[in-house]
Amino acid sequence: MNIIKCLPCILAVASVSALAQQYPVKSVRVIVGFTAGGPSDIVARIVASQLGERMGRQFVVENRVGATGMIGAEAVAKAPPDGYALYIASQTTHAVAPYMYSKPLYDPVKDFATVSLVAHNPLLMTVHPSMNVKTVKDLIALAKAQPGAVNFATGGIGSSPHMSMELLKSMAKIDMVPIHYKGDGAAVIDLIGGQVPIFSASIAGLLQYVKTGKLRGVAVTGSKRSVIAPEFPTIAESGLPGFEVVTWFGLLTTAGVPADVINRLYGELSQSLAQAAVKEQITKLGLEIVGSSPDQYATFLRSENVKWGNMVRQLKLKAD
Repeated sequence: MNIIKCLPCILAVASVSALAQQYPVKSVRVIVGFTAGGPSDIVARIVASQLGERMGRQFVVENRVGATGMIGAEAVAKAPPDGYALYIASQTTHAVAPYMYSKPLYDPVKDFATVSLVAHNPLLMTVHPSMNVKTVKDLIALAKAQPGAVNFATGGIGSSPHMSMELLKSMAKIDMVPIHYKGDGAAVIDLIGGQVPIFSASIAGLLQYVKTGKLRGVAVTGSKRSVIAPEFPTIAESGLPGFEVVTWFGLLTTAGVPADVINRLYGELSQSLAQAAVKEQITKLGLEIVGSSPDQYATFLRSENVKWGNMVRQLKLKAD
């Protein structure tokens, strides 16, 4: 073995290792693909605050809105692989939207390195109280008796509320019609007003209306009952085994970032998520902390892309 010939490789490895040990030596951008105040933005600010405090540098949240979150994600995909650009990913940005565009701005798996799946929450399926539906079986029976006559609201094409109901339709072999709104807020207003009968969305956003009787909760979309609303059964236990939809938020960076940097970020983030104050902040959002390892998140991300990519192609959803 020629030591002289291998010297550049040895120096490169040493340089990367030294860089990882010093990281971060400047401020880090935490990019969000949606507007300030939304779930992705709030999660980003909790993560940025904790990492900044623990690592002694500013982690600055930057909102880059557009193309269903893809504008912000593209900025991270094309950033230098040094760990100074992070992205708060979701099911929408990294398992649905890229398959809705004829020319996606990035590959949701290959162009990113996973750090940790931070948190997730199931959706709560709700109906207007005037509707004669109290269980998932009731809804399936109604839809089969009136194919194509039952409508449901969504927060937009490709959103979690939309995709969860499309999965229900596929697994139950029923025909229902989506009514797309520009955001969950508009959908909830019409649901309460009785203009649309069904809507599945974040538990935190709908639970208040269920408790006051303005809506009726039917079931949750996760694989297990929600810790904040355990009274509702899962759709899986209500007659559709294997059904699972969660809205999730994960921390990603650019593909090629040194493993030492990723492991440093993961280690600091996992310790932050274990703190009681942080748990309380996230639980108040209706989310459940996950804190998975980089490898676990990578496996989950690949599975989500297979699941939702196939669904988008099956439904021929287009955002162009």
